This record gives sequence, C-alpha cells and structure tokens, in this order.
Amino acid sequence: MTNKCLTLALHGGAGALRGRDYSRELVHMRGLIEAGRDRLRGGASALDVVVETVVELEISGLYVAGRGASPNTAGRYELDAGVMDGPGQRGGSVAALEGFVSPITAARAVMDTTPHVMFVGEGAAALADARGLKRIADPKSWFTHAGGGENRAPSELATGTVGCVALDETGAVAAATSTAGIFGKPLGRVGDCPVLGAGVWADPRVAVSCTGAGEMFLRAAAAAQVAHRVRFGGESLACAGDAALAEVKALGGDGGLIAVSADGQLIMRYNSAGMKRAALLADGSIVCDVFGG
Repeated sequence: MTNKCLTLALHGGAGALRGRDYSRELVHMRGLIEAGRDRLRGGASALDVVVETVVELEISGLYVAGRGASPNTAGRYELDAGVMDGPGQRGGSVAALEGFVSPITAARAVMDTTPHVMFVGEGAAALADARGLKRIADPKSWFTHAGGGENRAPSELATGTVGCVALDETGAVAAATSTAGIFGKPLGRVGDCPVLGAGVWADPRVAVSCTGAGEMFLRAAAAAQVAHRVRFGGESLACAGDAALAEVKALGGDGGLIAVSADGQLIMRYNSAGMKRAALLADGSIVCDVFGG
C-alpha cells in the first residue's frame, strides 16, 4: 500500500545568530526541499532523498558541516555523520573522518556494505577509500569555515549540524545527520551526530535528526527518546519532541530537532535562538525560516 502523504524536512543547524544574514541559506534550503519533493514524487525512497539532501548541504559550504567545517584545536578537520533507514532500523555512521568530501556518503557505505554500524578515524578513512569515495584534493582551499573562527569571540561563532528526514510514498521514513562539530573542539571529540539514538534515529514509525549541544543530546538519547515516547508512551510527535528538548535544556544544553512519522506528522522544534530549517508539508506547501515560530 502506498502513502501519498509525502513529507520532507531539513535543518542547517541550531547555531543561528541574531543579526547575521541567512538569505543565501534560505534560498539554498528551499531549493533542496523542491528537489527532494520532486524526487519523492518520482518514487525515490526516503533513504535516497535524505542522503542526497545532506550531501548537498555538506558540499555547499554554507553550514557547519562538510565543506563549511573549521579546524579543531590540532588544526585538523574531523567530521562526523550518521544515517538510518526506518524499515529494518538499519544504520551506519562515521566519526572523526578526515579527507573526504561527503561524510554522509561514507556513513551510508558503512550501512550498505558492512555488517557494522560505526567506523572512526583511520578506519573510517580506509573504508571510504576502499569504496572509492571522493577525496578532498586541497583542504586549504576546500573548507569555507562557515562557522567563522578567526578573531571572533566564542559567543559570535556559528555552530551547527545539518540533517534531513523524509517520508516516502511507501510509508518508509529515514534520517541523516552530518556535522563538523563545535568550533574549537579538541582532537578526537565526537558529539551526538553520528551516534544512533542521540543525533539521528529512524525506525518503522519515526525518523529524527538533531542539532545543538552534542554532549547533552548524547546524555538525553534525544533522537531515540522522541521515537520511544511516540512508540511506547503514546505521545504525539510534537509532545515527544518538546519533552526531549526539555531534557536537553535541563542538562544545560540547547538546540533543535526535526522529525517525521510514518503517518505524516512533522515537527521542527528548537529551544535555541534559532534554527535554519525548511520543510515540505503534507499539503504540498514549503516553509523555510531561521528565527520565526
């Protein structure tokens, strides 16, 4: 049986700063939603669409993920990504990956070509190499440092993670998340993004992608918590998302999340100053915003 309630949402990170011009990001996000909508209408799977969308977010250089990364305190660009396919709860992730254009593509390679879930560091790079994934030719000219960094106070620096969730015509959901992590992170630091259940989750009922203070999202198991509140607690997706973010806040963090359910519910919630986000709603309309309600 097919489900015609196609739904799609993406985020470009919850580290939005008041006073910064996000017009380029808004145009870019809307274009990605339009492209994803057309792919879903053409019969593409939710999994393919979320990965394709996150690849475009990574390579744009507009967000603190992929090309938009800034170096860690050791001067290295360690990137993380995770993906889950709702049917079967399959997942794959990479952490502290260096030297490759698209971390989310590497995460999908883990899921599709190995019996494992997570590869890190040199092991993740070796797997990406073995699968023929595209390398960064010249890191000095590739990275755009979208989050800033040089001669900026920490409070002025943008942080962010990118992600996408989708519901396709078969009723399947999927989620993907990618990040460069917080600015000025120490060597080897990994946040919630590539950890299934913390920064990304998808099961047959719900798909979730998170962004924000990674350590607190990890401690709250935020992504899986949303899905489990829906599945075991009988909560609406909106109530589940708000409750998970409330726990993150109680632990001292902030951020946001996007989520979609197999029955067509969609949320984009945040408790930070803003969250770059866009979505295809069930009625076919598109919304795109940073600070609005």
